[in-house]
Amino acid sequence: MRKTILITGSTDGIGKLTAIKLAKKGHTIYIHGRSSEKLSIVISEIKIMTKNENIKGFVADFSDLNSVKLMANQIKKEVPQIDVLINNAGVYNSSVSHNADGLDMRFVVNYFAPYIVTNELIPLLNKGLEPRIINLSSAAQSSVSYKTLLGKEKQSEGETYAQSKLGLTMWSFYLAKTLQGISVIAVNPGSLLNTKMVKKAFGNSWSSADKGANILCELVTSEEYKGISGKYFDNDKGTFGKAHPDAYNEIEINKLIHHTQQLLYEL
Repeated sequence: MRKTILITGSTDGIGKLTAIKLAKKGHTIYIHGRSSEKLSIVISEIKIMTKNENIKGFVADFSDLNSVKLMANQIKKEVPQIDVLINNAGVYNSSVSHNADGLDMRFVVNYFAPYIVTNELIPLLNKGLEPRIINLSSAAQSSVSYKTLLGKEKQSEGETYAQSKLGLTMWSFYLAKTLQGISVIAVNPGSLLNTKMVKKAFGNSWSSADKGANILCELVTSEEYKGISGKYFDNDKGTFGKAHPDAYNEIEINKLIHHTQQLLYEL
């Protein structure tokens, strides 16, 4: 069954590889990037590589939440339905630590942006066939500091990255309980994969980026994962596993959602 798939952060790394692999199988792919020029180049490249003309794209700077909202509105106007949303876009290092709203870049790109995109696109997912949301988490997960989340306290890149990824995982489990008919899976695609983000942050890698792209393709298309929701797939182990304990703590999850909704309402 051919699907309509939107992949954020897909002009490089795991996102781009995943787009190529899925395009080769004949799916309709919507990619996303920050630069319209680069987006156009990657769309042409994927079309040539895969002989699939059903490749389109959208532009948004995920460090700017207004840009994210504009992209979501454009998608709603141009795309009739979405079968799979892969929230892949992420950041570890950045040239500035906080965005124009005073929020930490890792929380903005890794958590707030996918939160906005997903909630805006739920009506399109509800029209999809066996709809799935795949959120890219990480093996690095740390309890969320709400002072840091709200931009009132600065912490290291590594710490805020781990907090943002736990926030994404906690929200994934919340979505899985609140959405009906849409599967939601959080996935660690693999630690220190050979991507631009990892090279910039750590200088070395453990595994090929294909490892991450392959599991995303499986989670998107395989009947094995049909109907599975509210779970964390740990690709370091190649199976579903346990996320950070806070991801199963209803009090902490509700606290996170409350602060998130309040902050986004005030922006």
